[in-house]
Amino acid sequence: MKQNKFPPGWDDEQVQRVLEHYETQSEEESFAEDEAAYEDSSQTFMEIPNELVPKVRELLAKRTT
Repeated sequence: MKQNKFPPGWDDEQVQRVLEHYETQSEEESFAEDEAAYEDSSQTFMEIPNELVPKVRELLAKRTT
C-alpha cells in the first residue's frame, strides 16, 4: 500500500484536525470564514481557467521550494 505524503510539518493527526474542522463547520461558519479571507488584504483571489490550474500549482510549488 502506498503511504501518503504530507507537506513539511504535516502528519496524519494534522490532516485529521483540518478535516474535522471543515466537516463539522456549519454553513454560516463556512460563509463567515470565506468572507474573512476575502477581506484579508494579505491575500489575493482571482479566477483561473480550470485548464491552467495545474500549471499555476506547478509554478507555486517551484516558488515555495
